[in-house]
Amino acid sequence: MALTPIALCSRALIKLGARPIASFVEGTVESQVAAALFASVRDALISAHPWSFATAQTTLARLATPPVADHRNAFQLPADFLRALSVGGAGRGRGAEYRIAEATLQTDLDEVVLSYIFRPDESAFPPFFDSVLIATLAAEFCLPITESTSRAELLHKLADGEFRRARLIDAQQDTPGRVEDFTLVEVRR
Repeated sequence: MALTPIALCSRALIKLGARPIASFVEGTVESQVAAALFASVRDALISAHPWSFATAQTTLARLATPPVADHRNAFQLPADFLRALSVGGAGRGRGAEYRIAEATLQTDLDEVVLSYIFRPDESAFPPFFDSVLIATLAAEFCLPITESTSRAELLHKLADGEFRRARLIDAQQDTPGRVEDFTLVEVRR
């Protein structure tokens, strides 16, 4: 079942032992804390790992104004961009030298394929990510709502365990990585 930001925050508040919320603007301490922290916690958690549901590839549009130094071309990053994973030339998603600067991708290539982490809609979150997000939100909400550092520390440990479990589940949805272009492997063939 797809959860909304309000539902995710409400479940985190319930896990914390606080009242759930119906909106971010209802004027309660819980709604104010949830409104202030939700987006940044969500984006940080999505950016922390190359989740299969939040990775994409796209070709980028080259900007008319080149960078001042070091690279020949600048490209516009996607609106939902959170973090770069790799960059490649036409038809290849990796292997190019680049840097992210001034909200652009700068490189010497004329065409760019960007592999990146994007911000998906909450309805696209799989259940294992919902669980880690709820646990992390509960840990982040704890100190402002309960003022209990010991409880916040415990909730952060629980959230770390949920994060490890979610990463393991997500990793099982892809072909395991293999060593490519390694001289010791080539010698043994």
